[in-house]
Amino acid sequence: MSGFFGSILKEDSVNDVFYGTDYHSHLGTKRAGLAYFSKEKGFQRAIHSLEDGYFRNKFEQDIAKFSGCSGIGIISDTDPQPQVVNAHLGRFAVVTVAKIANIDELENHFLEKQHTFSETSLGTVNPTELIAMLIAEGKDYVSGIENVYNRVKGSCSMLILTEDGIIAARDKWGRTPVIIGKKESGYGVAFETCAFSNLGYDIEKFLGPGEIVRITADGCEQLRKPNDKMQVCSFLWVYYGYPPSFYEGINVDEVRYRCGAALAKNDAVTADFVAGIPDSGIGHAMGYSHATGIPIKRPYVKYTPTWPRSFMPQSQHMRDLVAKMKLIPNKSIIKDKKGVFLDDSIVRGTQLKDNVKDLHQAGIKEVNMRIACPPLIFPCEFLNFSRSRSNLDLATRKAIMELTGKDDSDLHEYADCTSEKYQQMVEEIRKNLDLSSLTFQKLDDLVEAIGLPKEKLCTHCWDGSSCF
Repeated sequence: MSGFFGSILKEDSVNDVFYGTDYHSHLGTKRAGLAYFSKEKGFQRAIHSLEDGYFRNKFEQDIAKFSGCSGIGIISDTDPQPQVVNAHLGRFAVVTVAKIANIDELENHFLEKQHTFSETSLGTVNPTELIAMLIAEGKDYVSGIENVYNRVKGSCSMLILTEDGIIAARDKWGRTPVIIGKKESGYGVAFETCAFSNLGYDIEKFLGPGEIVRITADGCEQLRKPNDKMQVCSFLWVYYGYPPSFYEGINVDEVRYRCGAALAKNDAVTADFVAGIPDSGIGHAMGYSHATGIPIKRPYVKYTPTWPRSFMPQSQHMRDLVAKMKLIPNKSIIKDKKGVFLDDSIVRGTQLKDNVKDLHQAGIKEVNMRIACPPLIFPCEFLNFSRSRSNLDLATRKAIMELTGKDDSDLHEYADCTSEKYQQMVEEIRKNLDLSSLTFQKLDDLVEAIGLPKEKLCTHCWDGSSCF
């Protein structure tokens, strides 16, 4: 995942863009970038790697040299951004939150037209440069963005910084959010609304799927109406989102409370405490604890001063090591106790297996795991969610392989929580992770916890459903 922020004010916007972008640091760990525009200096840009440091100290020296009343920033889990280009539309900078499933096809489209790519990323073309080239095929910005909507398979939301303002465009299915904020001196635009409050912005507008707007310091102008249908990623509320943020007007942590309460609804397990796996499991655990009356405690404490993010290193081995190093078990709470643990999801299960091993070594009696979403069976086709090289890396697919001896082609029975195959798969995952019990959220309960109709949510990774 990635996250962006933009601001255009009647005064200098450098600090707003800097701090607003920093509030998206939980969404990406690979690269970050800032771009500003001023009439005196034109476009100014800086891009840094985040693999060996943090956004704030990487860019502190840069912002002292920047100036401008408008700017955009990005925390990216993929390519170097923003891209600054010169086209017949004029000079512009662009940042994207995107996954381009047909990137090879689009690369060949431009190579056959004898175009040149100046940027490479992860062994292929830079996806954001590719988006810029698709925009430049339009006769204006709106038709260029619609060209992106029509050509890209996957998803793409973007901010475009021009000499005349910022153009914000949300993915055509609305899979990722774009929100406009307003304050006395101008406007901001963000992926996460948590970036607004401390900078003095109020939420002004949630863009609809495919909607395009131009913002200036004086107002927000709609350039393209939203599409009628939407499939926003449900996992935004379960995992990605920062607790104070809102998507579609629905708060992230409130959804997590409701998810935890839904898991508690039919749960008869007895326990001494409830705990959330830091950080995203905490809201779910609070909801479970409040619904059951079982006290919430911290058997694991996250050591944040030097290990704030478990997925910062790019190698899986190092991510696993960091995940283990950052969580410190508290044996006083664990020993001889029965615990209910809440987590957002099980992807590979590697980190969770290490955590459970630590709990057993600390003398716990029972580890009852409750997962806030259904089993992840189908790899995400629309966002950069799982970096698994193989579908068999998923805990669900590994369990199915162990049960059947093959990667079962008919996976929908395993997604049906009433089926025998589903029960067998969950039991196999439980044994693999050495858990006392394991329960996943039912999809209907998750949909109810979010509060949007099922048809407005993307639930592909759980039930294999696809877009319209």
